[in-house]
Amino acid sequence: MPVAIITGASKGLGRALAGALAARGWDLVLDARTAPVLEETARGLMAYGTQVVALPGDVTDAGHRAELVAAARELGGLDLLVNNASALGAEPLVGLDALDLAGLRTALETNVVAVLGLVQESLPLLRGARAGAVVAVSSDAAVEAYRTWGGYGASKAALDQLAAVLAVEEPGLRVWAVDPGDMRTDLYAAAVPVDDDSGRPEPAAVVPGFLRLLDERPASGRYSAPSLVEKARLVEEAR
Repeated sequence: MPVAIITGASKGLGRALAGALAARGWDLVLDARTAPVLEETARGLMAYGTQVVALPGDVTDAGHRAELVAAARELGGLDLLVNNASALGAEPLVGLDALDLAGLRTALETNVVAVLGLVQESLPLLRGARAGAVVAVSSDAAVEAYRTWGGYGASKAALDQLAAVLAVEEPGLRVWAVDPGDMRTDLYAAAVPVDDDSGRPEPAAVVPGFLRLLDERPASGRYSAPSLVEKARLVEEAR
């Protein structure tokens, strides 16, 4: 069975993607900071008959990252690393003139430094996989200038560059930075609590875009999950 590590997997996009992979027979190592929610998610996924290891912790902790990779090794290796855990830097978001520098450091530590740390820990297993891949969950805030999204967007822009360089340095892997688009998640609600997000799609709506990357294995690069979903729909309609 293929094995994936998914960070930030207790809810939102991480949980939706974990469910889709479990349905395909993947074994999973799941991370999140809130133990009860993560364990509940893991119990639900076990109904698919795959192995699910739930390890609560913070990806900024080197010991926790080592624990995640060790768990994947025990399951037989690592085929996919999904870096989904994210920190906003401020809740709710504020303009750069009011952004606490400690909050910015937290966003950079979680969204960039911890990602590289987990990639470094995972590389020996990923290099040994038949089709190793790394997914960095990005944001349109990495490439667009939105008021109050400066700190978070800067961290995701740095994540995009990290993924791009990793792809050059590790040509045997696929490295995809993926913008999931607008979604109805707790992260967005914390970022902009006054916004009505009822019209935003659930994370499950963009999961087919991530699955398409795994199925078709396009070149490493930056992708939009909603665009991948739309292209798949058009191809299906043309048949």
